[in-house]
Amino acid sequence: MNKSELKSFLDFKVEQYNTLHFIETDPIQIPHQFSKKEDIEIAGFLTASIAWGNRKSILKNADRIMELLDRSPYDFVIKHSPADLKNLENFVHRTFQGIDFQYFIRALKNIYLNHGGIEKIFSTHAEEKSLQPAIHHFKQIFFELPHARRTEKHVSDPQKNSAAKRINMYLRWMVRKDPSGVDFGIWDSIKPQQLSCPLDVHSGNVARNLKLLKRKANDAKALSELDNSLRKMDPVDPVKYDFALFGIGANEKL
Repeated sequence: MNKSELKSFLDFKVEQYNTLHFIETDPIQIPHQFSKKEDIEIAGFLTASIAWGNRKSILKNADRIMELLDRSPYDFVIKHSPADLKNLENFVHRTFQGIDFQYFIRALKNIYLNHGGIEKIFSTHAEEKSLQPAIHHFKQIFFELPHARRTEKHVSDPQKNSAAKRINMYLRWMVRKDPSGVDFGIWDSIKPQQLSCPLDVHSGNVARNLKLLKRKANDAKALSELDNSLRKMDPVDPVKYDFALFGIGANEKL
């Protein structure tokens, strides 16, 4: 395919996969349980943080998180007591365990009370064409409270050459203005063109097959390369192609 044919093909695949049916099997269904901005932010962040491994397990455990937060994530974060945190100590999703969950709640409270919320951190540190530096600053702020070092692995850092797939997915959810209603688009201080495509096995393999990506490792350098390719096709909404790349990789043979 030439460039024009490739763009037409991927635009068609975006229309195919960027629909409300996508929500039924995707972790984004968890924050879709809520309508309040802060609830969506927190439910989305916690869900994205455990979004690796078996999808059924992700959805089951993310819903368990919401249950443990009394289906009111923001109120729980702001008003929790030591006894409330103790109730989280037995939670497990793969390597994300109770001690990590407890710290995440304390860190989120600190962010909302002392840093103006999650959106404020990202918008303050965003660059014109990238949120990757902002992810690094977010991690620094997130871990400014006393914590177990083991918990740090659950928030990626692009400055350590991570593609930060889960955080970039979360940012897509919060920022992208989606006429189909899958992504929320509730952060007005950040533009969709600043987003990066969540890079995982599915999207990476399809991108390589379509000559959008040459680098073999799914790391920060590969993410930058893929971003450049996608922004040439749509400089305003480049991460809409995440639906095409992931959808093809997960559901089709290419």
